[in-house]
Amino acid sequence: MSAMGSAVEFYDKLLAAEDDRSRARVIAEGFERLEERYPEVRELVTQTHLSEMERRLQKEIEEIRREIEQIRRGTVETEGRLRLEIEQVRSSILRWLVGLMAGQTAVILAAIFAMVQA
Repeated sequence: MSAMGSAVEFYDKLLAAEDDRSRARVIAEGFERLEERYPEVRELVTQTHLSEMERRLQKEIEEIRREIEQIRRGTVETEGRLRLEIEQVRSSILRWLVGLMAGQTAVILAAIFAMVQA
């Protein structure tokens, strides 16, 4: 039956209904037929649903932004600690190198002095 025929049939059934209970039944059947014919109607969203979803998403986005900011701060702090540790290791290596160079120099000078005296 065409859409117009269905609407006319629905109208006729409503007019023929004897009381509110019968009219309510005709309306419920009409909705049932509408849902059968257009199942996507069940999944329609209202403006209220959209606004509620938008608020929830905005709240989640703000929470994620705060988490990202905390991670950034933690990363900056970790980077600072790592730079300090790297500097300490460099200083330590430099002290070892200076000590080794002084020791090598002393050994070389001692060898040269020993060869000169021999």
